Amino acid sequence: MRLTQGTFSFLPDLTDEQIKSQLSYAIAQNWAINIEYTDDPHPRNNYWELWGLPLFGIKDPATIMYEITSCRNQHSGAYIKVNAFDNTRGIESCVLSFIINRPAYEPGFELVRTEDIGRNQKYCFRSYATSSKPEGSRY
Repeated sequence: MRLTQGTFSFLPDLTDEQIKSQLSYAIAQNWAINIEYTDDPHPRNNYWELWGLPLFGIKDPATIMYEITSCRNQHSGAYIKVNAFDNTRGIESCVLSFIINRPAYEPGFELVRTEDIGRNQKYCFRSYATSSKPEGSRY
């Protein structure tokens, strides 16, 4: 299974040169960049771990690529993504987000069905990545 979240998710993985091109575009737009990683790629998991501080005012994509390389070295088995934020309207709006690293094996999701009042069925799904570790051990 291949996780499809964010921009470019249906394309093959971006090369470092393609990532650098996207970073150059974001810098030209005066967007702030941050790098995040997680082992839980559930679509409702908005709280990925932040790698370092957000990179405000960076004008050189090589600086961001250095941080990406450091994050990849430290968390090679995690999902890593780049986010770009636009603050021209007075709020930080995420305008670009794409995955730049995936684990070698993507475990997928489990569909969970529960019975509700009046024999109604409810469905949700859980990430297999989180079920392999005891609750609370991931943090």
